[in-house]
Amino acid sequence: MGTCPIRCRPNLTILENAPEPESPPPQDSVIVSLCNYPSFESTELTMCIGEQVTVLSDDGDFLMVRSTTTGLESYIPTTYTAKVTHRWLFKDISRYKAVELLMRPQNQSGAFMVRESESNRDCFSLSVRSRNSSSYLDSVKHYRIPQLENGWVYISPGVTFPSLHHLVEHYSESAGGLCVRLTGPCHIQGLDNPTEDRPVPITIRRPTINWKDISRSAIFRRKRTESDNSLVSEGLREAITSYLQMTEGNDHSWDT
Repeated sequence: MGTCPIRCRPNLTILENAPEPESPPPQDSVIVSLCNYPSFESTELTMCIGEQVTVLSDDGDFLMVRSTTTGLESYIPTTYTAKVTHRWLFKDISRYKAVELLMRPQNQSGAFMVRESESNRDCFSLSVRSRNSSSYLDSVKHYRIPQLENGWVYISPGVTFPSLHHLVEHYSESAGGLCVRLTGPCHIQGLDNPTEDRPVPITIRRPTINWKDISRSAIFRRKRTESDNSLVSEGLREAITSYLQMTEGNDHSWDT
């Protein structure tokens, strides 16, 4: 975990009260190199770290790939690459390699990736390049992303999200306790116009809710009628339920 602390509050904090969000459309994955190859200094490189490569054949433990930078082909171990979806979700990458990729000169403060946690396979980790630091390793902060039983995810226990996609959108608008706001996915050489292809996050804000005016039944009611104009949306109900499951088990008591 990173050294940039997140203050966890005992009360639920809901920053967004939007209608139930739609799931993001599926995206094709790309394969990214995790090292320069070959590693001998006197040998011309056939593959560069952080670039998209084209897989020509897959033998299980080894891949035949073509570099988008050099155009040359290499027969490399599968562990020399990582699979990336949504431009920011990395699979089979270590914390050390995440730091190495984010510290490349093409990345600035706020560059990020989400990856599988090394210490807990049921969790993800958010790696973010922070503001300039005198220490190489301290320039990238790491935040664990636990997953609740209902599939929702969070970094700060007070704010939960229905998916990683919505978590990324939220912290792209505001740092919200992170060391810096997310500004863009980790740079991948060979992908055209990476910053232009990334949609601008849209957040719908509604007036602050006076919780004293909302009854417990309005929060936990399962069905809504057409005439129900309550400020408590389905997404907000789900977020509150997730929080209570995490902090109080199945006891859905509510202070009034």
